[in-house]
Amino acid sequence: MLRHALGVLGVLAAGVLLAVSAAMNWSFGFSLGRTVYDGQIYGAASVAADCMKALVPFFFFAAIRNRMWSQAIASAVVMLVVTAYSLTSALGHAALNRNDTSGQRVYQAASYKDLRTDLERDRAQLAGIPQHRPIGTVQSELDGLKTKREWNWSAGCTDIKTKATRDYCQSIHALLSELASAQQAATLEARIADNGAKVANVQAGAHSAQADPQAAVLAKLASVAVPSIKVEDVQMAMIIFIALLLEVGSSLGMYIAFSQWRLDERMAPAAPAMATLSTRHSQPVMVAAAASAIAAAPVVPARVRISANDNRSLPQSAPKLVAPENDVQLFYKERIETQDGSSLTATALYEDYCEWCEEHKKEPLALPTFGREFGELGVQKAKIAGRVRYIGIALKSGMEHEEDKKPLTFDVKAA
Repeated sequence: MLRHALGVLGVLAAGVLLAVSAAMNWSFGFSLGRTVYDGQIYGAASVAADCMKALVPFFFFAAIRNRMWSQAIASAVVMLVVTAYSLTSALGHAALNRNDTSGQRVYQAASYKDLRTDLERDRAQLAGIPQHRPIGTVQSELDGLKTKREWNWSAGCTDIKTKATRDYCQSIHALLSELASAQQAATLEARIADNGAKVANVQAGAHSAQADPQAAVLAKLASVAVPSIKVEDVQMAMIIFIALLLEVGSSLGMYIAFSQWRLDERMAPAAPAMATLSTRHSQPVMVAAAASAIAAAPVVPARVRISANDNRSLPQSAPKLVAPENDVQLFYKERIETQDGSSLTATALYEDYCEWCEEHKKEPLALPTFGREFGELGVQKAKIAGRVRYIGIALKSGMEHEEDKKPLTFDVKAA
């Protein structure tokens, strides 16, 4: 149960990394197009390449396990190309994102500094303005003085001839000065309130002295071991690290997660329960039966293997334990019969074996592995007319290929 839970969690985590990497590839591929349609083509190709990157490890290791070296080399080439392409897009996206973030912090820090400077300057100017009454009070008193006769006699305080008009105009000028001070104070107070609100709305930490605080802290820690390291070096290392995280996680994550269910390997029989010799004696011995029935051609006798399970050192009264038959032996028993003068090509035999595996819900062995294990049953193998044939056997189903119906020639070369 725990194994399945870990597998599901691993698949989910790898799926998220793969989705993020595919999104980066789409963005990178879309930017390469001259038109929107071209961008969509490049983006789709980039996403397909990223998905192939996650599937190639399954093909690569399966080819190595089955010793299919040409497929393994092709898988390695595809993996190298798609991973390199995906890595470049991840590096570009990570670099652009970090640079944009750093630039935004620099802009916010400069804006915050300018706002603080303007705020302090306005407050200083406001403190230096003379005492004054509210604008409305001063304006009302000024309007009242302008209704007097002296305003007309002095032509609006532009033609002063008598002491009375001089005193009157001095009062007018005093009120005008007080009104100007009140208006300037009102302007400064409005600007102070606006700048104060902007300063309060600046996000916490935006006014930091560092454009990239994370890189600055890491550079400071790394300077203990490398005194010459710079913030830019740490930023470059972080960009590469993020790109590698996405690429390694999205390319190998699925392979590692699915390994919990061992979908990428042939499920070999588990350590079998041992059967007593009396049980085995009740079953026909396939090698002996095949050897005795083949008369048209000499049959190479099967090798006799002595294993620890034979227990030959035990007393005769003790039951002897042997391993049960493997899939190839079971296939031989159910689908093969000995027949004089008959032969089967290796291709026809393997195709019938695959059908037998499909009927029994088994995973077929690779052709080289099947041929090696089938040869250990003692059936003679020869190369006739350029094709590998097994001599003296036929399919019980009666299904034969055209080349198996042709009479045998005697230009036989040992395989």
